[in-house]
Amino acid sequence: MEENIIPIVSGVIVLLLIFKSLLVVKEQSAFIIERFGKFIKIAHPGLNVIIPFIDKKAASVNLRVQQLDVTIETKTLDDVFVNLQVSVQYSVRKGMVKEAYYSLENPKNQIASYIFDDVRAEVPKLELDDVFAKKDDIAVAVRANIANSMDEYGYSIIKALITDIDPDAKVKESMNRINAAKREKEAALEEAEANKIRIVKKAEAEAESKRLSGEGIAQQRLEIVRGFKESVEDFKKSLKQVTHEEIMQFVLMTQYFDTIKDIGANSKNSSILIPHSPGGMRDFQDQIIRGTYVGNQMDKDINGGEKKTDVNGDE
Repeated sequence: MEENIIPIVSGVIVLLLIFKSLLVVKEQSAFIIERFGKFIKIAHPGLNVIIPFIDKKAASVNLRVQQLDVTIETKTLDDVFVNLQVSVQYSVRKGMVKEAYYSLENPKNQIASYIFDDVRAEVPKLELDDVFAKKDDIAVAVRANIANSMDEYGYSIIKALITDIDPDAKVKESMNRINAAKREKEAALEEAEANKIRIVKKAEAEAESKRLSGEGIAQQRLEIVRGFKESVEDFKKSLKQVTHEEIMQFVLMTQYFDTIKDIGANSKNSSILIPHSPGGMRDFQDQIIRGTYVGNQMDKDINGGEKKTDVNGDE
């Protein structure tokens, strides 16, 4: 019985030693192996062999890209307090796992300290508007400064991002009012410019309309005169005993009645009151005759005076 127990115990011990001597490391990880408190080696991803009960896994180091988010309050060049959300992406360099583990007690706090120092050195150089406009430049400067400082400790700074810029609430309210006023000013200028264009175009259209209307009226009058001339000539040929004055009287009366007809046919015209009776027509004809007679007398007086002067001049 005792002879059977000893081999079993020996087998269990051997299996335990084998199990303790094998160490499996996951991908993107590394184990720090120590022997009696002294660094021995780095166990890389895969199956690793150690001396059981002598070598031990002191720590596991994450080789993935990690992110540290830091909120920083600082002041700009124009004395505005602002909160910046800075995100830094970093990772442990595979060839410097030992330095990354043994150099820094708390690497996140160390990186955060560098971020605070660099941001508070860069932002006070800029005014608030420039902080918004040049946030990428600030991030590049922060990343470069941290990368130089953390490189010797085995950390690689991949990228720095400024993800949020949050000024004081009163400052944001003032900025919104300023932006709203600028927008209203631009809108007023655009509206005034549009009104100016409409007024100018309307004036140009009216001027062109009046010009065309004037040309039309002039052409109409020219055609009326031409028509009068042709009518007088036709009357003169048909009725040789009728004078020019009588023909003109007849033409004017015809024109008058045509005008009355047009006024009555056009529904847009307003009502007018005229003496339209047989006696009124007689008065209107008498006025035309008297106007014609006065014109003839003036013409005779003028022509007679000119002839008299010519005769006296000859004498």
